[in-house]
Amino acid sequence: MTDTGPLTAATAVHTPMDPYAQRAATSPVRFLYGLNPLAKLAAPLPVMALLIFVRDAATPAAFLLLAYAVLLVGVGFTRRLVAVLFLALPIGAVAIGFGFALWTDAARVDQSVIVWQVGGWTMYGGAIEVGVATGLRLSAIVALTLIAGLSTTGPDLVRAGVQQLRVPYRIGYTALAAFRFVPRFGYELDVIRQAHRVRGAHGGRGPLAAVARWFGYIVPLMAGAIRHAERVALAMDARAFGAYADRTERHLVPWRVRDSVFVVAFWAVSAALFAALFPWGLA
Repeated sequence: MTDTGPLTAATAVHTPMDPYAQRAATSPVRFLYGLNPLAKLAAPLPVMALLIFVRDAATPAAFLLLAYAVLLVGVGFTRRLVAVLFLALPIGAVAIGFGFALWTDAARVDQSVIVWQVGGWTMYGGAIEVGVATGLRLSAIVALTLIAGLSTTGPDLVRAGVQQLRVPYRIGYTALAAFRFVPRFGYELDVIRQAHRVRGAHGGRGPLAAVARWFGYIVPLMAGAIRHAERVALAMDARAFGAYADRTERHLVPWRVRDSVFVVAFWAVSAALFAALFPWGLA
């Protein structure tokens, strides 16, 4: 076995916590990456639960802007984030809003102004208001979930659950092993594809040939998965995994003061927005 030497900039970790996540050497580490995953889940969770019962447009719009601000400051202007925030979410909000506007019962909004009329079908302003409010509400909930989703790795979340929430490590590290299976499956799938090409078993072109190729990949991929699972099980058994109530953690995901500050500050801002914008008299 050759010595790979010390870690270089190319193998720098994406966050201070997950030692396996990769990032480019020039990528700045924003503050969301350094927070505990549970803090990033706990901060927006009450807001997401309350937004389910909100029916006005101003409240979800404010929380949508809050989520955008936290993401852009805490994650940075990455291609993926910009594509999600400024392309995918707006398109989804418009599609959902238009769908709910069409679906709204005309008898509920027939007292509002008529916006569009084609033959016997009428689009009322009240239906558009319902669609806009629904699209903004769902978009705000999705944007709030991205605070944790775009800045947290699965292994970090599992470690935080084991270390802070006292999830049994037998369950947590089984999930961690499952996370490690995913990139391995991708690698083995590439190997199987290359082997099929070398042997001329590509099966031709067209949709039916593509389906046939995928069926040809399933058996060797499942066989490799079973072999890998057996090796992992034997290794865990040889190291007495699960024999003790607690285990020593190699990679810590601590809860720091800044995690508490982030959660409290997010809750305070959220309470202020609800107090200022929610139509309490109409609830």
